[in-house]
Amino acid sequence: MNQINYQKVMEALIDEYCGAGNVPRLLLHSCCGPCSSYCLQCLSEYFEVTVLYYNPNIYPPEEYEQREAEQERFVREFPTKHPVHFVAGRYEPEEFYAVAKGMEQLPEGGERCFACYELRLREAAEYAKKHGFDFFTTTLSISPLKNAAKLNEIGAKLEGEYGVRYLFSDFKKKDGYKKSTQLSGQYDMYRQYYCGCVYSKRQRDAEIAAKGER
Repeated sequence: MNQINYQKVMEALIDEYCGAGNVPRLLLHSCCGPCSSYCLQCLSEYFEVTVLYYNPNIYPPEEYEQREAEQERFVREFPTKHPVHFVAGRYEPEEFYAVAKGMEQLPEGGERCFACYELRLREAAEYAKKHGFDFFTTTLSISPLKNAAKLNEIGAKLEGEYGVRYLFSDFKKKDGYKKSTQLSGQYDMYRQYYCGCVYSKRQRDAEIAAKGER
C-alpha cells in the first residue's frame, strides 16, 4: 500500500483555502517551543495562527512550566507575516494518567503514545470548534520519533466528529526537523532530552545510563 505524502496534502489544502486575501484561522496544538518553531515559520505565511499549549502528559510540573514559558516567549519574539497568538491550556496530569492506564510498561512509540496523541488533539478540536477556527493541527509530526500517519488518522477522525477541518501535515518533510533545531538555536530555546511524560523520561534515562552518557 502506498504511503500518503501528508506534506503534499497540506500544500494542496493551503492552495485551496489560502491566498487571494483569504487568511483562515488555524489552531495549532504545540508540544513545545522548539517543535513549534518551523511549524510557525511555515504556517504563519498562510494562516492567522493561535498556538494552544495543552500537554497534560508533561512530567514533572516544573518541566511543564519551563516548556510553556519557552513556547510563550517564542510566540512573542518570532516575527511572522500574519498574527500568531498564544493560549495556555489546562495542566491536569490526571487526564494523561487516565488514558495511559494499563499501558505504563509499553515502550515509547506504541499504543500509549497514540492515546496521548488523541488526548491532546481532541482538546485542540474541541477548542477549535468552540472558538470558530477554520482548521486545527499539531506540531507533533515534526519529530522523527512521532508517527505522522497515526497523527493524521486521528486528526481525520476528529474532523469528522467536530466539523472543523484538520490540516493534514508531516512537518518533518523538507528538512522541517533540521530547520526547527536551527531556529531553536537561533532563539536560544530550552530543548528537552525526553518527549515529556514520566514513562518517556524513565526510558530515556535508562538509555543514557546504558551508554554512560550521564
